[in-house]
Amino acid sequence: MFEGFKVALIDDDPPVRHSLAQTLELAGCEVLPFDSAEAALAALSAGFRGAVVTDVRLPAMDGTELLDELLRIDRGIPVILITAHGDVAMAVQAMRAGAYDFIEKPFAPERLVDVVGRALEKRFLSMEVQALRKQLNDQRGIEATLLGRSAAIQTLRAEIMTLAATSADVMLIGETGTGKELVARCLHEQSARRGRPFVAINCGGLPEALLESELFGHEAGAFTTASRRRIGKIEHADGGTLLLDEIESMPVGFQVKLLRVLQERRLERLGSNEEITVDIRVIAATKADLKQLSDQGKFRADLYYRLNVALLELPPLRERREDVPLLFEHFALQASAKHAREPRPMSDALSRKLMAHDWPGNVRELRNSAERYVLGLRADGLLSTEAAAPMNLTQQVDQFEKVLIEQALKAHRGRMSSACEALGIARKTLYDKIARHGIVADDFRPAAEGRDAEA
Repeated sequence: MFEGFKVALIDDDPPVRHSLAQTLELAGCEVLPFDSAEAALAALSAGFRGAVVTDVRLPAMDGTELLDELLRIDRGIPVILITAHGDVAMAVQAMRAGAYDFIEKPFAPERLVDVVGRALEKRFLSMEVQALRKQLNDQRGIEATLLGRSAAIQTLRAEIMTLAATSADVMLIGETGTGKELVARCLHEQSARRGRPFVAINCGGLPEALLESELFGHEAGAFTTASRRRIGKIEHADGGTLLLDEIESMPVGFQVKLLRVLQERRLERLGSNEEITVDIRVIAATKADLKQLSDQGKFRADLYYRLNVALLELPPLRERREDVPLLFEHFALQASAKHAREPRPMSDALSRKLMAHDWPGNVRELRNSAERYVLGLRADGLLSTEAAAPMNLTQQVDQFEKVLIEQALKAHRGRMSSACEALGIARKTLYDKIARHGIVADDFRPAAEGRDAEA
């Protein structure tokens, strides 16, 4: 049922033990048969990847005593008791003490398979959660902040560590929700400037009339409401890091003033003739193509080239799908603590749905989904896993392949030749896979290009 997970079966009657083992093996379980509780205890230890099925009536140590010993070793091991009719009251008491379930004799083979299947799923999920939490707890430094195991995120962490040791200005490019401010903070915290201020400015969140005062500061009397001197954001960041978020939204008329400060590292407060020298590292963050905007006259080309010293591109979540379960677990644990809720295990079906989703809102969307999961909400349909049938490895690979092909077709506007090149496969192979997955390539082409357009 679950690869690598086993069922320890204890029964002192050889024919019964053989029959039960055969039933479970036909259902896909790997069975470890034992003729006594003592033999099973000698073979089982904490962290056992599986469940235990034991008869209550055994010659020396009985099933309930075995249960007590297993709970002492590892309370997470599911123990299923097989009982005679007269032992039901005792089995109920054992469940209160920690047994997973009991099966009363005589029972249908399907009953045994069903209970064991649920027990193995419970053990599998609990051990997955433990592994994810251990990985989260074992993170240190930048790995504890910028989570992920994908090649894309490992490369990004390495680039951050390389740039953090320098004073170079950095431009961050990434879609909304990819964590640009988090990366900027990592650059700051891993640098020699970590003891000085980190100042973040949302260039799109400030009215143009207040922008100069906010960034440069002002002297008392500089304008009608300036009753006292105010230190601007740039001056406050002296010795530290200045993040200019959504730099693409900065008014073009103000960009020339910012350019002078970035070039000379000097500024004047409004209402003052005194120049103030500042030592800052500038990080500009954008979701737009600044080069394209500068070509269109919507962003100053000289400011673009001044900012574009070192470039970091943040991968969208759909390009690092293997990180989704780890991030979801991390956000779910945070939400559980925030709302004083018991952490909930993540099912295999939910994990598959999370990895198959495109996440247009990226990490921010994933965080919100994790919080809804903790709160028990199903508003977006994504977190609803009812009737989700288990998939074998081949089915999961097929599902992932379909997502990648659709992603390539979407990125290349349905152009088969471009999608083939991006995927690194022959055109015939792509056509075969599209047919097998039931993908309609024309759905990814803009209507203006026509249904039969191909480039």
